[in-house]
Amino acid sequence: MTEILDIYDENLTWLGTKDRDEVHRDGDWHRVFHCWVLYRDAAGRDFVVMQRRSPETATFPNLLYVSAAGHYAAGEKMRDGVREVREELGLEVAFQDLIPVGRRIGIARHPQVIDHEIADVCFYRCDKSLAEYHYQPEEVSGLVVLNIDEALALFAGEVAVIRGQAVGYGSDVITVASADFVPTKDDYIFRVLILAKRYLNGEKYLVI
Repeated sequence: MTEILDIYDENLTWLGTKDRDEVHRDGDWHRVFHCWVLYRDAAGRDFVVMQRRSPETATFPNLLYVSAAGHYAAGEKMRDGVREVREELGLEVAFQDLIPVGRRIGIARHPQVIDHEIADVCFYRCDKSLAEYHYQPEEVSGLVVLNIDEALALFAGEVAVIRGQAVGYGSDVITVASADFVPTKDDYIFRVLILAKRYLNGEKYLVI
């Protein structure tokens, strides 16, 4: 099915619409939605839910990344992004429950894909067990819950591997290393983890 996206210049001035495949072929600036699911348990430990990307995706198949994400269709705004949380994770989320934490500019080049995207980034606090998620297998091949403090140590290079609860892997507990995450030039995941910790500690006025 053809997806039509809004395209922009470097100043986020709207230029028109274009087919998604053509947007990625030509490197047009476009907007996407990122939602990171977080929670703090009764023992005061902080966690993040991450998805393992589908093996069929054009970029970074089978690697761990943002909990739920997707492109805005032409005319859509951030409010419409909650659709991605429902579709990819099976969670019923109201827009007012999201915590916006700013925009992230992403620039990457892959074989046959030039990706210039502006992501609206938000947090969603949800302490449901993984058994209560109903992820979309066409987009998501599994979910992993990671202790944020342990993940920070991993990204800081203090440990080589960490363990997390998982679904979709054939095992309830898996071991992950830094190579299991989508690589970014701006330490995006590491920065999200730091910001998530600050948010769960009650800080306000947070920007990615």
